[in-house]
Amino acid sequence: MSTVIGADRARVWRALTEAAEVVRWDERVLELVDPAAEYPQVGRKVRWRYQLGAIPVVLHECPLEVIPDARLRSSVALGLFRFDETFQLAKEPGDGERTRLSLKLVASNSIPVVGGVLDRFAVRRLANEFIDAKLRAIQKWCESPRPRRRRAR
Repeated sequence: MSTVIGADRARVWRALTEAAEVVRWDERVLELVDPAAEYPQVGRKVRWRYQLGAIPVVLHECPLEVIPDARLRSSVALGLFRFDETFQLAKEPGDGERTRLSLKLVASNSIPVVGGVLDRFAVRRLANEFIDAKLRAIQKWCESPRPRRRRAR
């Protein structure tokens, strides 16, 4: 899935990779547990405090590929859910600064849950909802006007 964002790639990349921004646009991310000054860095694992419905969990993320302003691929563990997440950024043709942001999740066909298994159809539906919510939140964040800083007197 993808969306077009009315901001340049550098702005969208910042929203994806600066912890202070991630916790502001993604309402499920509460905080970065392990501060990582050089996030994202291939192989450097980070942990986020995450709200999964009514359940607080820890999201484990390990970047696998980092190409600034172009691609961020990570291995993610969220409770029992394990998946690879790939953000791809591309300049959108036409006038103005616009970025096409795509997000792809790769998960197994079934996921064990307490008391059973989610089949591939349920996994696909959950993945689509997850992707759609993330893309909409990033788009809204990047397109919102930045608050002006007051000058010191």
